[in-house]
Amino acid sequence: MKIVLLLAAIYLSVTELEGSWPSFLGIGSKVTETQKLPLTWSSSENIRWKKPIPGHGQSSPVVWGNQVFVTSTEGPKKDSYLVMAFDADSGDELWRQSIANSNPVENSVYVSRAAATPVVDADRLITFFESGQLNCFDHAGKQLWQRDLSVDYGKFQNKFGLSASPAQDAANVYILVDDEGPSYVTAIAKSTGNTVWKMDRSARKSWASPNIVSIAGEPQLVISSGGTVDGYDCATGRLLWSFDKVGGNSGTTPLSAGDGLFLVSGSPGRDGENTEMAKKSNLMMQVSKVGTEWEAKPLWISDEATPSWGSPIINGDCAYWVNRSGVVYCIDSKTGELHYKQRTKESCWATPFPAGERIYFFGKDGTTTVLAAGPEFKVLAENVLWNPDDVVVDSKASANESTEERRRSAAMFSGPTQYGFAVSKNRFFVRTGDQLFCVGEP
Repeated sequence: MKIVLLLAAIYLSVTELEGSWPSFLGIGSKVTETQKLPLTWSSSENIRWKKPIPGHGQSSPVVWGNQVFVTSTEGPKKDSYLVMAFDADSGDELWRQSIANSNPVENSVYVSRAAATPVVDADRLITFFESGQLNCFDHAGKQLWQRDLSVDYGKFQNKFGLSASPAQDAANVYILVDDEGPSYVTAIAKSTGNTVWKMDRSARKSWASPNIVSIAGEPQLVISSGGTVDGYDCATGRLLWSFDKVGGNSGTTPLSAGDGLFLVSGSPGRDGENTEMAKKSNLMMQVSKVGTEWEAKPLWISDEATPSWGSPIINGDCAYWVNRSGVVYCIDSKTGELHYKQRTKESCWATPFPAGERIYFFGKDGTTTVLAAGPEFKVLAENVLWNPDDVVVDSKASANESTEERRRSAAMFSGPTQYGFAVSKNRFFVRTGDQLFCVGEP
């Protein structure tokens, strides 16, 4: 009997891990059934459920076992942060926690609104908000610990807020604060909330998230942000190497392309302020150990690719960039040669998702374009998540702004936006500011 129970526990642990989406961009996930994801859907087809989310949030969902976790903020000054768990099968809300914001600011489209994606593992969920507050919960919603980094290390000063999502390994959660004020990266023990190490960084404007990348068989915390790409020792925080011949790298995450290889991207910026350096910043980085020292250098550089907020991804022998105009750049991952440059149906802000022979591009206004993987541009499907006739536009979002530029910017957010998604057990969990959708074939 004991052996049976032990095997059952092991099986449950493995299946939960395989169905998990534990962090931003699914880093650390064990998605094994991507070939069964739906190819097509619409507002009336392959939508298993949709549920309202109170307030507004820009973070992506995370999944563990049969729970989907999301965050949001509500109130005129982002007075409260909300943490919620939903049943993955039914969409029923399982629990909700409200956290008082320690640093209220005007709730508008010009500041981040619960933008950092949480991390989850077998024992706990850890949320991080732009006030600097870190909260740890068990899977039933009981708070295990909390702390406020803005109290410990100084208030954040970025006028647009903070959106860098945490990275994690088995022991620690890693928080990056690249800010106009005090800037640093820190490792915090997941079990206690105590600081393991903290390394100061130069002040900069950036919203990029860190990632743990295997380099020469060792895990390193890699940060591409605000003019440098840096590698830190996960155990000690020691800076191992730095590459500074980049620019405009303020919003994307370096994603692994094999041991010591990862993709880096840089954007010209809203007013073209980073145009020259961005031409040198969309690349495949190679980091290797030479003797006792680390060496970082581009394997190739693409002067064609341009990102916006979505990070570049790799699938087989192809790497993909997409910008906010919906232009997809397909690049040979070995040589950097451009295979094609083609526009999809609408603006794309989220990072694409590679699923075997398909690449999913989640458009800002609800249309997900599915492309065939490979060097030829082929549209397999264009899926609209909601009926445009059902959208209630927030006319106040732009009417009260003082300049035409701000009115145009606010108008972009007057309707729903596909911010992010999670993948688990043949389903997409897609979130807008105030709704959570489960997309999957019956």
